[in-house]
Amino acid sequence: DHEADDVIGTLATRADVPVDIVTGDRDLFQLVDDDRGIRVVYTARGMSNLEIVDDTAVVSKHGVHAAQYADFAALRGDPSDGLPGVAGIGEKSAASLLAACATLDGIRAAAADGSAGTPAQRAKILAASDYLDVAPTVVRVARDLDLAPFDDRLRPVDHDAAVALDTWNLGSSMTRVLAAL
Repeated sequence: DHEADDVIGTLATRADVPVDIVTGDRDLFQLVDDDRGIRVVYTARGMSNLEIVDDTAVVSKHGVHAAQYADFAALRGDPSDGLPGVAGIGEKSAASLLAACATLDGIRAAAADGSAGTPAQRAKILAASDYLDVAPTVVRVARDLDLAPFDDRLRPVDHDAAVALDTWNLGSSMTRVLAAL
């Protein structure tokens, strides 16, 4: 009932050691936590051009802290998750609203009472109320799944079962996994 991101989020949150999450999925930026040593090794430009993403990198690239990334993605949208975003609110507007209000809930409250953003931004936020009721559920990575302790999940690999996964047409990804195993 959950995505792999949620398993990663739960395991990273439970870890008592530094964690590097290797991914090309920006949604996992929300898990970055410099104090706990959780960072993302971002693979979007290929394995030969990895980018280490900590909170400073998220702020530098997107104008929000890692802890705000889920709200940022819900506001500006994310086509890879099927999220249209709030019409007329792009990256810069989303970042500036989060700088002023800290959270999506804060932005929605400020839009309702007229205390932050431009009149046009407030109108767009209020018009997107139904969308904003559900979008955070899609974007936020779960961190509290009921999983066995991490050490219990490490076990020998069933090579034949791994080969059987190739029916899902995983291509070179699966070839690399099998070679590594």
